Amino acid sequence: MEITVYRDQSLLRQERTLPAAVYNLARTLQRRSPSGVAFVPIRSMQVLAILDRDEFVFLDSQHKTWAMLAWQRFRPDERASLDDPVGYELACYEEDALEAMKRLPREFHLALQALASKDRIDGPARVLKFEARRPG
Repeated sequence: MEITVYRDQSLLRQERTLPAAVYNLARTLQRRSPSGVAFVPIRSMQVLAILDRDEFVFLDSQHKTWAMLAWQRFRPDERASLDDPVGYELACYEEDALEAMKRLPREFHLALQALASKDRIDGPARVLKFEARRPG
């Protein structure tokens, strides 16, 4: 699968933390993928998460190729144990991204758990990252 993801300049950046269970499971699934990229459908929110070694990008079904938000600059090396939360930077590209963040961490974790129960998580994939302005 190949998906081209576009993004505008971020509207907002915030420091956040991700619970260890969510981060650890996401990284496990991402590393299970032969391509190093995992696609996680979050059906309850109509969102697709794309996990690679640098960031987790979330695409809303309304704007299929435009990043709604991204979790970037993870800092797992700053934690004292594998059970400690992981710091990261939230980058919002859409006006409603903060509203989505109210549900996204929990729904993302549920989607990860559902995906982890499957034997095969994806086939060959490549994520191309481009920064671009929306037309119009």
